[in-house]
Parts: sequence; C-alpha cells; structure tokens
Amino acid sequence: MKIKIDINIKINKVIKHLVVSDLLFLGSWGMISPIFPIFIISKIEGASVIIVGVVAALYWLVKSLFQLPVSKYLDKEKGERDDFYALVTAVALAAVASFSFAMTKSLWQLFLTQFLYALAMGLYIPAWTSIFSRHLDKDRISFNWSLDSTAVGLTSFVAAISSGFLVSWLGFSFVFFAVGTLSLLSALLIFFTPSLIVPPKATTGAEEKLSLEMRDHTPAGLGK
Repeated sequence: MKIKIDINIKINKVIKHLVVSDLLFLGSWGMISPIFPIFIISKIEGASVIIVGVVAALYWLVKSLFQLPVSKYLDKEKGERDDFYALVTAVALAAVASFSFAMTKSLWQLFLTQFLYALAMGLYIPAWTSIFSRHLDKDRISFNWSLDSTAVGLTSFVAAISSGFLVSWLGFSFVFFAVGTLSLLSALLIFFTPSLIVPPKATTGAEEKLSLEMRDHTPAGLGK
C-alpha cells in the first residue's frame, strides 16, 4: 500500500504575512513567559508569589472581557479597514508594554503595564483572527491555522530556551527591549504592506485615486 504525502505548503500572500507577523509578535513574547514570575519576585519592590498570581489573573480578566466588545464592533463594521488598524494598534500597544516592563520597579507600575498588555491582546486577538479567517485558502483551512500555530509554537520554543540565557548574560531589561523591538517590527510589517488587503487604486472615469477602503474578502458561504 502506497501512502502519498502532500508537502505543498503554498499559501496566499495575506496568510503568509499574517503568519510572519504572528511569529514575530507572539513568538517573541515567548521569551517573557518563562522569566516573568522570576522578574516580578526579584525586581519588583514588595512583590510576592501571591502578586505573581494576581498579575496573571489581571491579564486574563481584562483580556477576556475587553475582546468581546472589540469583536462585536469589528463584526459590525463592514470591510477590513477597522480590523487592519486595530491590529496595528494592538501590536504597537504591546510593544509599549514590553518597553514599560523593562522600566517597571513598583507594584502600581507592574499592574498598570500588565493592564496595558491585556488591552493590547484583547484588541489583537479579534482583529488578527478576523482578517486571517477572511483570507483562508480554500480547501486548506486546517493547514492555514496549523501553519500559524506551528510557526508561533516553534518560535516560542526557541524563545523560551533562549530567554534564561539572555537574562543571565544581559539582564531582564535586554529581553523586554528585544521583545518590544520585535513587536514593533511586526506592527511595521503589517502597517507598511496594506496593499495586500487594501485595493491600491480605484478608478473613477479617467481619474485615479488612492482607495482607503478595505475590501471584504469573506469567502462565500462562510458561516452558513
């Protein structure tokens, strides 16, 4: 019995860009997760194991509650203009949060920065999944999602292993600034390539003008 394995990984340009941006963004934050509790205990004045749990709980509470109204708004607006700018804003806010963690020394700064990061993720998840879902390759939906998960997972694997060494050699601040820089690169990658989801030009008679409206790429029959 012969088993044929299809190794064709060709995907459309929008999915490719979103996977790369997700890899840079979520993958880089994989450096922070393993060291974050240690950072809180060792660098934040007045912190304890209880504070570590409270900070983690704050993230999940704010992110979970915030993403619901965000998703309702994004679904209500037609096209992808709102999703696009929400995505860029979310990654930029996360970068600010990462830079802020590098300068955080007190509990109130810690909670405020964690709150900002939670807002960023509450904005990122609905916006990213909205655009990604609209551009899925026909008959390769599972592969598209799995490719993104694998790319982020493998990057997070490398990030998690390297984070401890980087902290030992260069300190916590270096890691936070590195993650913030990679997050900004992710935001720039999205922001400067809008032509993938924005029609570059629209023609009205003999006159051409730049179109600022996003196309709605929702596949026919999606959700039916």
